[in-house]
Amino acid sequence: MLTLDRITKSYRTPRGELPILSGITLSLDRGAAVAIMGPSGSGKSTLLYILGALEPPSSGTVTLDGQDPFRMNEPDQAAFRNRHIGFVFQDHSLLPQCSVLENVLAPTFVASPATGGDDGERARALLAQVGLSDRIDHRPAELSGGEKQRAALARALIRHPTLLLCDEPTGNLDRAAADTVAELLLQLHAAQHTILVVVTHSAALAARFPVRYEMNSGVLVRE
Repeated sequence: MLTLDRITKSYRTPRGELPILSGITLSLDRGAAVAIMGPSGSGKSTLLYILGALEPPSSGTVTLDGQDPFRMNEPDQAAFRNRHIGFVFQDHSLLPQCSVLENVLAPTFVASPATGGDDGERARALLAQVGLSDRIDHRPAELSGGEKQRAALARALIRHPTLLLCDEPTGNLDRAAADTVAELLLQLHAAQHTILVVVTHSAALAARFPVRYEMNSGVLVRE
């Protein structure tokens, strides 16, 4: 389960405190799929970074599988992210010098303890599921935008994460590629039984989700 209890976030500026998030409370069980929409600057991405243990809240608590990553030291927090959270960004963030297979395996290279000897087999299986079996030895520069995002999705799932976070996963894609990525995202989420949270400006993508929220001025409201 993912639980947020009265999360706030603000930043200090020369003109005083700048509030970003205001008292967000949310609980999501395994298998939940949620889309969050809202205008630019409303706090969507900030919330996603807090969910992903990339940025601490100003107040409130976040727990995932009963653990609060913000009570951990930095090495333990990094290991927690690697083990429990998968990320898909608008910019795929693939390593240009690595093959598609190596990119998908990248989270396992720093895993402690190691996931075991089946990482390569799992990576190939995930790449088959996203339709990239014939691209495993290619570099990112040799892929289309949709193919890059599909590789990023496979990478996000390689460690069997509890939580899958996506920040505008179809934002840089044409309609056909966006539809393919959206369909794969929801199919793999269902198969892996993750908690899926997607931040998007796309009404078409959000419409695919059973639960939708609107972020406005730091307040999260269910549609």
